[in-house]
This record gives sequence, structure tokens and C-alpha cells, in this order.
Amino acid sequence: MERNILLTIEYDGTGFSGWQRQPDRRTVQGTLEEALSRVCAVPVQVDGTSRTDAGVHALGQRASFHGDFGIPVERIPLAVNNLVSEAGKDGDMRIRKAQLVPEGFHARYDSKGKKYRYRIHNGEEMPVFLRNYRYHVRGALDAAAMRRAAEHITGTHDFACFQAAGGTPRKTTVRTVRQLTVSECAADGGRLIDIDVAGDGFLYNMVRIIAGTLVEAGQGKIPPGAVPGIIASRDRRRAGHTAPPQGLYLTEVYY
Repeated sequence: MERNILLTIEYDGTGFSGWQRQPDRRTVQGTLEEALSRVCAVPVQVDGTSRTDAGVHALGQRASFHGDFGIPVERIPLAVNNLVSEAGKDGDMRIRKAQLVPEGFHARYDSKGKKYRYRIHNGEEMPVFLRNYRYHVRGALDAAAMRRAAEHITGTHDFACFQAAGGTPRKTTVRTVRQLTVSECAADGGRLIDIDVAGDGFLYNMVRIIAGTLVEAGQGKIPPGAVPGIIASRDRRRAGHTAPPQGLYLTEVYY
């Protein structure tokens, strides 16, 4: 009997060339499909909610697949996680949960929104063990200015200015950012600044460009009051830089 399965997955994106399957490259989708095909003893193709870039991490990626296989659904995480582990240590990808969902459910098309976190280490020196998990910004950042800039991004807008070239063409660049917060605390000899953003969908590199724009607001390069004009211009050149991938985490997918 065919079953439709929804997976919740976490991974360290450092060793992957992104989510999407690519020939001759190690990707999350390719690694996951290979392991699932062995565990289920049938060819498996998964549909992921977010096609994260190389170096981007996930705490709550979702993917669905269907097929006729014998292994109980609740045993899939353990079997796959053991398969992708290395000798003496866990793997850099882990299925947190597998659940049966109705036939016709699709992890990407049925998603109502996503939440991301972007992490910044603000300090003169970056701890070496954090280099793959934070964006290192040396000069002091004004978190209050970053928050004022973020207030102008929240809501429904045409976010063409926050879209990088090279992504899949979209019918519309209008999106709704439901939440955008900037928090800070002392950590690791500097400050940890977290940018949390939730919305109904995101354009190619949109979260990383938002993060870069807020960083430039914190550096005094972009006045917070200029953000509405930047959005209205729909001009990518007026927004901030694209922050690097290692600071980005997909934290949650909403259904």
C-alpha cells in the first residue's frame, strides 16, 4: 500500500552543496534520497520545502515522499540516521521525525510559511569553531538602528529589492513578512545578534539580503528611514549586501 510521509530534518550545511540534488555533488536531497532508497528498498524521491543554498543550515526543514515500502514509518528516522552516521560520530544530517500524512499532501506546495534565523558574531575576533555557523562583523553594530530598519520591512510589500539574480522566476515578488526581530546578547567574547524572520514565502536570497541590509543599517551606512524608499524602488542595487550563507538557519515550516 502506498503511503505519503512527511519528514522533519535538520542538517549542518557546511559539507553540502545546498539542498537540491546535483550531479557529482554532495547535496542534502541526494544524500537523503540515497539513504531512504536503501532503507525502504525502493527508489525514493523527496520534495523539500526550501531549497537552501550551499552552507545554509536547517533545524526544521520539511520534505515529503510517497511509495510502497515495508518499514514502519516510526522506524525510518533511526534507520536513516544510522545509515548516514560516520564511524564514531553522528552524521551532519538527521531526520528528527517521520509522520504519515494524507495522500496528495506536498511538503512545499502545502506550506503556509517559513521562519528563518540569521546569526551574527559581532566582535573583533571570531572563535574558530563558529566560523561555519555565524557571520563575522567586526565593527560595532547599532542594534537599535537595525530594529528601526526592520520595522519598515514587516508587512506586505513588493520585495523585488531583496531578490538576488539567478533564482527561479516568480509570478510575483509580493510577500508578507509577518515577524522580523533583532535580539542581542553577550557571547563568545563579543555579541551574538540574531535576526528572526517569518513570512508566507521568500524570494531567492531574500533573508540574506534583509540581513545584509540590517547590518548596513547597524553600521550607519543605510539610515533606517531610507528603507521604505528602498523597498518602493524595487531596485536590488539600493538594498544592502547579501550576507554570507553560514549565518542562515531554516528553523520552522508552517502548515
